Amino acid sequence: MQILYKSTRGGEEGVPASRAILKGLASDGGLYVPETIPELDISLEELTGKPYRHIAFEVMRRFLTDFTEEELKHCIDCAYDDKFDTPEIAPLHRTGENTWFLELYHGATIAFKDMALSILPYLMTTAAKKNSVTDEIVILTATSGDTGKAALAGFADVPGTRIVVFYPKYGVSPVQEKQMVTQKGDNTCVIGITGNFDDAQTAVKKMFEDRELSQKLAEKGFRFSSANSINIGRLVPQIAYYVWSYAKLLEQGAIRCGEEINIVVPTGNFGNILAAYYAKQMGLPVHTLICASNENKVLFDFFRTGTYDRRREFILTSSPSMDILISSNLERLIYKICGDNAEECSAKMNALRNEGWYSITEEQKEQLKSFCGGYCDQNETEQTIAHIYMEEKYVIDTHTAVAAGVCRKYRESSKDPRPTVIASTASPYKFTRSVVKALKNLAEVPENIEELDDFELADLLSRITGTAIPKAVEEIRIAPILHDKVVDASDMPQAVCDFLF
Repeated sequence: MQILYKSTRGGEEGVPASRAILKGLASDGGLYVPETIPELDISLEELTGKPYRHIAFEVMRRFLTDFTEEELKHCIDCAYDDKFDTPEIAPLHRTGENTWFLELYHGATIAFKDMALSILPYLMTTAAKKNSVTDEIVILTATSGDTGKAALAGFADVPGTRIVVFYPKYGVSPVQEKQMVTQKGDNTCVIGITGNFDDAQTAVKKMFEDRELSQKLAEKGFRFSSANSINIGRLVPQIAYYVWSYAKLLEQGAIRCGEEINIVVPTGNFGNILAAYYAKQMGLPVHTLICASNENKVLFDFFRTGTYDRRREFILTSSPSMDILISSNLERLIYKICGDNAEECSAKMNALRNEGWYSITEEQKEQLKSFCGGYCDQNETEQTIAHIYMEEKYVIDTHTAVAAGVCRKYRESSKDPRPTVIASTASPYKFTRSVVKALKNLAEVPENIEELDDFELADLLSRITGTAIPKAVEEIRIAPILHDKVVDASDMPQAVCDFLF
């Protein structure tokens, strides 16, 4: 069955996957969604024991139907190779009773974004050939920390592409920033902005919608595309690892085929948990999707009240990739619960942009029963890191700790004992200061940790826990700064032009 894509704003339909991947954002400012969700019409038992590449192919071929088998397998083989530090690609680590951490951080930049951004450049360059595109593709991306480096690593020196990444100068961890600003590649550009992630993301969306800018680019032989999770080429590969995790649980004998599991995802832009929702829509036996937020709990409040309201204080937390008040991928879910009504979805998105909030009806809220929201504050996040290390000798980062803390609260309140997979989205070595601080009462931690830089803290964390420092951290320890530009959000379009022309 051929799967075509349409815009959540109603301006496009019948779009092949390759063209949707190339464009990133629809012409009307909407997000591409599949016209129908394909069924996972293969026995999950057949996937048991199969390597990650095999399962990724079985999932992705059902969504990317205009890619040939040869093309898709080439993309998958190029993505999931020795850039990952384990042949499993995404291992499952069991802790406690009926709980598994799905480790999504074994790629080149030690964050879950590698799972999709290692394949996106290959999908995109293949799509360009399929659509006879000769313009140079300019990847334009806003990042709250991890997407930027993963996209840069994926697209660096890829022929026919350039990449511009904007990040909040004071809103990412030192390791996240150094990973980006040391990035090599003649086609790469990294720019800090003086605002927050939402400012960067809003400005990027405006550039995609700016027809005058698009015309200017076209005249110079460029076209914009996106590596953010708004790109369907980012979202589809993420579906695969939830199917993989279920197959691994079957392989371990932890569940029976058809038994429902719960999935907990630390959530900012809503893409990662939306992928889990699409896996459930395909037929993966999932009972509850638990959406875990930090103190910027706009999604928690939405699932609780039915009102999405970004009019609140923006809080900088120890889980910066979740410091987001405008969760772009939620639009895809809103479109679904509006009955694929593009006009109603557009009205809600316009209300969010112009007034700062929108509400859904009780009938629409009823369609969200498979979701449950929860949040952890800073103290709870720290306590969760300490508790899991004390009980299991297992080290997690701050984002994963938010999810683990929310999981514990959910189980206590719901008494739901189902097997649960927690998406572990980053290595603890990306957030060493926060992790070491959380462990200070459980190990010999010097009093002067505030004076240590992030690499000294990585050495300390390694000594405390007996875990190895990832290659991605060692590589940037002495790497030179190659990108040092900082601009206001209003100056982002000019910064892009300065890089390209």
